[in-house]
Amino acid sequence: MENEELKIEGRNAVLEAFRSGKTIDKLYVLDGCKDGPVQTILREARKHDTVVSFLNRERLDQISMTHRHQGVIAVAAAYAYAEVEDLLAAAKEKGEDPFLILLDHIEDPYNLGAVIRTANLAGAHGVIIPKRHAAGLTAVVAKASAGALNYTPVAKVTNLAATIKELKKCGIWFVCADMEGRMMYELDLKGPIGLVIGSEGSGAGKLVRESCDFSAAIPMKGEIGSLNASVAAGVLAYEIVRQRMQ
Repeated sequence: MENEELKIEGRNAVLEAFRSGKTIDKLYVLDGCKDGPVQTILREARKHDTVVSFLNRERLDQISMTHRHQGVIAVAAAYAYAEVEDLLAAAKEKGEDPFLILLDHIEDPYNLGAVIRTANLAGAHGVIIPKRHAAGLTAVVAKASAGALNYTPVAKVTNLAATIKELKKCGIWFVCADMEGRMMYELDLKGPIGLVIGSEGSGAGKLVRESCDFSAAIPMKGEIGSLNASVAAGVLAYEIVRQRMQ
């Protein structure tokens, strides 16, 4: 997966990437490195709210593709992120109630790409992901989306639970996929809605779940515990589509 990320290595290159406005998903810095150029890069990272990880030299060398990283490696997004307001504007432009898909702890780029593909085909107005513990818009994600990333905006936010609370002020209701929730066919999923999907097994985080208005369970008849996250997103998204078409 790391080979498919767009990496920028070296102090001058990373600093210029920040200053040129390039979207940086992650910044890796050699632990203990505190000289002037690195501090300047860290200031730029804070200014852009970039996720920073401090790594030892062995790990940084493993991540490096050039082996000339000078203690800093930036991972740039292959596509630009949208703002949450852009997603709402897309719904307004189409004269439709907002339909958003929010992902929590989805770190597999293939899952993210598949969800973006589903979002496009189901008529969702965009996807929202958190900055931490989430796959970014890498080349793998773009490929897995089968081109949908060119049409369906993805917004990245610092705090997913806080974003949900803000969007509620716009009249949007939120449903979270949860095996302990009510059967999805029993729920009214029409109107302005945000569908929240968490990781396989553990689901969405506690604060995110508690921020939602209700939870929806998918009927499962087999022996294993849960569906793949992108499949669960597809099943629930199309129940929303079905209800909207009634």
